[in-house]
Amino acid sequence: MRKRMIGILLAFALANSVILAGCGDKGSSNDDLLAQIQNKGKIVFAMEGQWAPWTYHDESGELVGFDTEVGKAIADKLGVEAEFVEGEWDGLFAGLDNGRYDAIINGVEITEERTQKYDFTTPYAYIRTALVVSKDNTEIKSFEDLKGKQTSNSLGSTYADLAADYGATVQNVDTLSETIDMITSGRVDATLNAEVSFYDYLGEHPDANISIVALTDDASQVSVPLRKGAETESLRAAMDKAIEELRADGTLAELSNKYFGSDITKAE
Repeated sequence: MRKRMIGILLAFALANSVILAGCGDKGSSNDDLLAQIQNKGKIVFAMEGQWAPWTYHDESGELVGFDTEVGKAIADKLGVEAEFVEGEWDGLFAGLDNGRYDAIINGVEITEERTQKYDFTTPYAYIRTALVVSKDNTEIKSFEDLKGKQTSNSLGSTYADLAADYGATVQNVDTLSETIDMITSGRVDATLNAEVSFYDYLGEHPDANISIVALTDDASQVSVPLRKGAETESLRAAMDKAIEELRADGTLAELSNKYFGSDITKAE
C-alpha cells in the first residue's frame, strides 16, 4: 500500500512539473512583443497627429502624413494592421513606458540620451534642424545667437534640448503652427524644428513672416523607438527588416517625395 501511495505521489509530481513547464513556455511566448502583436493582429503606434507633413489630418479629417503611411507599410510587412493613437508630444514616451503603445512613429530623432532608455530601429529618414526667426529679426543669425533669447518648442523634444544647450529659455508649445504664431507675434525670438517641416509650412503659407537663418551641419537619424528589453528584440529585428525592404523597393523614397518633395530616406 505504501509503495502504491509513493508511486501515486511521484506520478502526481511528474504531471505537475509538466504542467508548470508548459506554463513557463507559454509565459515566455507572452513576453515576446512581436508574438503579442501578431496574435492581436495589430501594432499600436503613438503619434501627435498634428505635425504636418509627418502626421496630420487632411481637409476631410483623415489621418495622413509621411509617418502615418510608413507605419502602415511597416505593419503590412509584419502581417498586421496599424493602429494610431494620437497624443501630445510630452505624453508619447510616457505611454510607451507603461505599455499603452507598442512603438512611437513621429519623426523621432535618435539621441544619446534616448538610447540609454529606449531601443531604436534602423533609421528610416534623415533630417537637419532649422533655426527660424521672424523676417524682421536681425539679432539672430546662428545657433550661437540663441543665448539669452526665448524660443518655443515642445518640451522634451530634440529641438527644445538644442535650444537650451545654446542658452535659450524654452517655452512649451504643442504644435508647429502655434510656435510660428508665437514668433510672428513677437512673443518669442525663435524656434527650431525639422527643416522639411518648415519648407512644408512655407509651401502652405508662402506669405508667412518667418525666415530660416541657420541649419545644423549634420543630419539627425529618424527612427522608431521601442521599450528596452528582451520582449522587444524580435520586434525590432522584424521592423529593421521591414524598413530595409521598404527602402530597397523604393516605398520610403516614394512616400518621402509625396510629402516632402524630396527624398530624405537616405543618409547621403
